[in-house]
Amino acid sequence: MPKKQKYYITTPIYYVNDKPHIGHAYTTVVGDVLARWKRQNGFDVFYLTGTDEHGSKVAAAAQAENKSPQKFCDEIAEIYKIKWQNLNISNDYFIRTTDKDHIERVKQIFSQLKNGQTPKGNDVIYKDNYQGLYCTGCEKFLTEKELVNGQCPDHNKKPEALKEKNYFFRLSDYKEIIREKIANDEFQILPVSRKNEALSLLDFVDDFSVSRESVAWGIELPFDQTQKSYVWVDALSNYITALGYPSDLKLFKKFWPVDVHLMAQDILKFHTIYWPAMLIALGLPLPKSEYIHGFFTIDGQKMGKSRGNVIDPDELVSKYGVDATRYLLLSQFSFGQEADIRVERFPEKYNADLANGLGNLVARVTTLIEKNKLKIIIKQGGDTKLKKEFDQKMSNYRFDEALKILWAELRKCDEIITNTQPWKITDHEELKKILAPIAQDLLNVADLLQPFMPQTAEKIIKILTADKIKKAQALFPRI
Repeated sequence: MPKKQKYYITTPIYYVNDKPHIGHAYTTVVGDVLARWKRQNGFDVFYLTGTDEHGSKVAAAAQAENKSPQKFCDEIAEIYKIKWQNLNISNDYFIRTTDKDHIERVKQIFSQLKNGQTPKGNDVIYKDNYQGLYCTGCEKFLTEKELVNGQCPDHNKKPEALKEKNYFFRLSDYKEIIREKIANDEFQILPVSRKNEALSLLDFVDDFSVSRESVAWGIELPFDQTQKSYVWVDALSNYITALGYPSDLKLFKKFWPVDVHLMAQDILKFHTIYWPAMLIALGLPLPKSEYIHGFFTIDGQKMGKSRGNVIDPDELVSKYGVDATRYLLLSQFSFGQEADIRVERFPEKYNADLANGLGNLVARVTTLIEKNKLKIIIKQGGDTKLKKEFDQKMSNYRFDEALKILWAELRKCDEIITNTQPWKITDHEELKKILAPIAQDLLNVADLLQPFMPQTAEKIIKILTADKIKKAQALFPRI
């Protein structure tokens, strides 16, 4: 039996200073669709998501709720897990940066980096004084150039002036290696606009701090008890510690390098520059690719508590159901671009595409088959051309276009029914000639729809492959 190809996919690990919202859900559903699609195509998949739980921002959020940081993290991590279950996310592992295994492995990684030499013969990590501007909201140091009117552009707050003695990673010795690997796509950054952004950033970044002496909530460095791991080194390492690196290499050898890291653009610098530098210093292969999607707004406005437009994914699931929510999130615009989610259009799209579209078509076809007692036998995997077109879109992360291909097929079926008016035909053989191909097309669509809408697809497949096809119940009640 041939060995299965592997596929390793990750989301970013989400920061626990707040509860999960539609933005987190979007990236996680994309990861799930890719993971399910690859499994369906025979790949051995490892899908990783999780939570980022250290740093001063988390400690402050815990203090505001009068809780210990660990208790606060435990509660928020559990909320993430429940939300992902409600969205039918099929992750293989949920990592938390407060996991004991992760903490021990991060310490081992720090020791490796501390003992390492750069390609130019310098120490990978060195201790030095740091004086600069720090935004607690971002958990990152900022330069004057990055400020807008003297404030952090993301949090509209003036950063603190910090002076402390930290350990630094000698990024300057790795910049040209990273530039070359990005430029020749050995380390692929998608879409191309993000690749160009990363290449431009290389001109402005320098050695970065990997520890803090003023942060209490973090992983203690194994070689200096006065210092805690800076949140980004701790967080980025999750992609390899989840696979057991460096203490248990069985999964690591099987799945690394990662096939794709999924993330939003706010963490581009850390993933396209800091992370590959760390991997090169550890002597490890770089990720095959990173797909960095843009931010999206809600009804034309940036998401924010003050605006009251932070959407809990459970609200959508409660209103539309799991599969419909997944469909609505991924069908509205092209993945990767900055876009605007128009929540007020969800009911209209739900009714048009799902209630009146897919659901109504399945009901009409199965009703006609049952009513006329037709014996129709169809098989899965019946349209290789459709699958080829669909897979090509999926390979290029064009999820909305992949769905459009399937809905174009459904419209063709609807048109045939409208033109032939099978409810007026009494000859069973003539009726069978019309309905059998439509039922096959429906099955083909359901087959390919499984990564997006697993429960719905399973229902349709079960109905159409039964010994006796019976009228389907309403898959999507009208809203």
